[in-house]
Amino acid sequence: MTATNTTPTPTGRRGDRDGTAYVVFERTFAAPIADVWAAVTEPERLVRWIGTWAGDPASGEIAFRMTAEAEDAPEEKILIDECHEPTRLVMRSARPDDHTEVWSWQIDLSEADGVTTLTFAQEVCDLTLAESVGPGWDYYLDRMVAAETGGDVAAIDFDDYYPEFAAYYRAELS
Repeated sequence: MTATNTTPTPTGRRGDRDGTAYVVFERTFAAPIADVWAAVTEPERLVRWIGTWAGDPASGEIAFRMTAEAEDAPEEKILIDECHEPTRLVMRSARPDDHTEVWSWQIDLSEADGVTTLTFAQEVCDLTLAESVGPGWDYYLDRMVAAETGGDVAAIDFDDYYPEFAAYYRAELS
């Protein structure tokens, strides 16, 4: 994937894991796995494309703020269910708009010949959620690619992703 931002296209696909529907995305980086791991786990790297966190991950919990949406975004409690540096991170949190529902994410990294593939998956329990989560993760992951390849993160506009991609994700996950 390059750092130049042309008209974005939806990249997520349905992936079933243990009988549960997920929307799954992949991005590749011409970088070692340790560097891509740092981009998804270190606060000073995360803040460039999505947000930041505070706390002690060894406790199994951190406080995360999605600063890409707004500088004053509220903190969310993220529970860390699995952390196998530098290949796998599994997390969950209460859904921001519905604190009774849990969101689950999985990040898997693999490296071959100096190229690292990031596979990101989020559990999706209904089509309404897929219509917003799918475009959202395409947007954030494209911001990550820009941040990690020297591109202009600010040039990536959420309005190019949503609601434009909603129908794709409704069809992909139905």
